[in-house]
Amino acid sequence: MTFLPEDGFPLAEIPGAYAAESGDTVVVRAGAASLTWTALHRGSNRVARGLLAAGAARGRIVSLLLPNSTDLVLAVFACYKAGATPQVLSPWMRPAELHAILELGDPAVVVTEAGNALIDRAGATTVDDLGAGQPDHDLDAEVATSWKAPVSGGSTGRPKIILSGRPAVTSGFDAGMWGIEAGERALITAPLHHNAPFVTALSTIFLGGSVTLLTRFDPERTLSAIDEYGVSWVYLVPTMMRRIVALPQEVRDRYSLASLRSLWHCAEPCPVWLKRQWIEWLGPERVWELYGGTEAEAGCTVRGDEWLEHVGCVGRVTWGEIKLLHPDGAEVTEPGVPGEIHMRVTPGTDATYRYIGAEPVVRDGWSSLGDMGRFDADGYLYLLDRRADMITVGGVNVYPAEIEAALVEHEHVLTAVVIGLPDDDTGNRLHAIVHTPEEAGVTPDDIRAFLDGRLSRHKLPKSIELVHDSLRDAAGKVRRSELRARRTAEPTR
Repeated sequence: MTFLPEDGFPLAEIPGAYAAESGDTVVVRAGAASLTWTALHRGSNRVARGLLAAGAARGRIVSLLLPNSTDLVLAVFACYKAGATPQVLSPWMRPAELHAILELGDPAVVVTEAGNALIDRAGATTVDDLGAGQPDHDLDAEVATSWKAPVSGGSTGRPKIILSGRPAVTSGFDAGMWGIEAGERALITAPLHHNAPFVTALSTIFLGGSVTLLTRFDPERTLSAIDEYGVSWVYLVPTMMRRIVALPQEVRDRYSLASLRSLWHCAEPCPVWLKRQWIEWLGPERVWELYGGTEAEAGCTVRGDEWLEHVGCVGRVTWGEIKLLHPDGAEVTEPGVPGEIHMRVTPGTDATYRYIGAEPVVRDGWSSLGDMGRFDADGYLYLLDRRADMITVGGVNVYPAEIEAALVEHEHVLTAVVIGLPDDDTGNRLHAIVHTPEEAGVTPDDIRAFLDGRLSRHKLPKSIELVHDSLRDAAGKVRRSELRARRTAEPTR
């Protein structure tokens, strides 16, 4: 491979550039399907023409409700060739959530799988239909104004879109952040509708590598795929790491993992015991952690050998700037003293994002994602409790306000509080405390049936506790931390 794009190279031209010299090389595989560079280039040309005919244009979003698949990657590059911004959404999203996101983003086109009810109800289309009858020769493409538009549930209970501040051109930023090298062979174990899997999969492709997408996570299949495809770079979240080390030793011993250069994890705190097990298994030089937000203003990384000298940390600041603030806004300057984590881009650089549907929490140019932390004397950051209203379940951030807003739509629900309780598998499980009048006769099953169809499955509470007394104190406040503390001290409900 002689071609490597310089910073600023249009993403729309990536498939054609690699197809010209490595056309028969597989660039992406998912399940039994695979795409060569030539197939990706020609197929995305056809679909791009279909998108343009359907109304896609520069400055517009195209929403992709597709699972991990070769079609999804083809559709992403078709968006770039049409000058549009791809937005990958979960195909299992509930109608109410989806409606709110589509209302915010006003996509030019919605692409989903054949048989999806949206095709009849909302005029969505499929990759096959978009490409049908279209020529596959090159087209004059514009550069999309943003290269991605991921979605977050938002701390207010309403979704927001995090529109990238970078147009659809290459940059060494993301690949450098994740330690991805040219020609990498990456295994992506999580859905691309999450930001980190999307960024790492696409960054690998931009640098001429190959990507294997798991269509669903399976612990042993993760290990076998590494050996089968000579994977050099893999993405996991700690919940997946737990499930892999829980495999019987004889199963783990079947796989050498000799090709693996680095394993990266993020998205949720990793227990010390779990991280130690992985470091002992793979060696400290192969285990990496990243801490940062989708907004990508700043973040930290740490390799296993550094981590062993600063056990429990998430690393030193690798890009952007981070500082801690006391509740009164004063900067924390002493090692070991906790504060709220605030970030900003390196002064003089462009903004990394803008929100649609929300405003950032900013103090004098520094923004907060709501995490608390402390620095040690060597500048390593340690995360403390996350902001009280956010719960990380299996590597996915869930905001109670969104679930609580759905709960109080029930005619007999007076107040609802959703908290996270410890879970050995996913780190936390969602527990809903629901205040209803005793005379209403509401049952937990009634609440579950009411929520079905209103929330995605991963946002549905695992347990529901009905109470008939107010959840608010004399000052009218809900003391979430106290509610959680009492329940973690009590037998599991």
